[in-house]
Parts: sequence; structure tokens; C-alpha cells
Amino acid sequence: MKPAEHVLLSERFDVPLLRTVQQGTENVVMICDKELLGKKFKEGELTIEVKESFYGGHDASVEKCIAALQSATIANLLGSIIKKAVSAGIIDQNNVIKIQKVLHAQLIRL
Repeated sequence: MKPAEHVLLSERFDVPLLRTVQQGTENVVMICDKELLGKKFKEGELTIEVKESFYGGHDASVEKCIAALQSATIANLLGSIIKKAVSAGIIDQNNVIKIQKVLHAQLIRL
């Protein structure tokens, strides 16, 4: 595989899915890499199931995901978007965990 092809495949697989739900005064945001949808990850006592009913949203740009996170009161994130959220100062790197090499973070603003 040529390097340029590898980059294109990587970009295709890192498409974030964005879902937002308004629950009363809470703005809940769920973001995961599209490729993770429908999978289950387990490491030690930690298990996460990436259900479409929870994470299933629409394809979104990283910029739209970051904008949604900036106004979120609660957020659940899985995958590559976490690195972007850390870079944007939305998620603290110390609050990121890995389950089978998949990044996971939650955000709650009081």
C-alpha cells in the first residue's frame, strides 16, 4: 500500500459520529469513531459496548464535534476525537482511559 492510500484509509476510518440530546437543562453529547459502532471492548473489569442506540449519530467533522463539546453539559467520547478534545482543552488527559487500546472519556459540567 502506498503512503497516500494509507492516509486516505485512516481518514475514512476516523469519521466521528456525533449525537446530541437535550434532556431538560442538560445538553448530552455522544461521539465515537464510526468504525467502533456495534463493537464491544473488555479489559479487566471494564467493559464498554458501543451501541447504535446510544452512540449512533450522524457523520460530523472534527470541528462540529468540538463545537458540540464546548456547549455540552454531559459527554461520552470514544476513539480518536478524544485527542482533539484534549488538544482543545475540553478533556483533561488525566481523565482518559483505554479499554483494549480504545480511548474513552466522559465529561460532566456542573
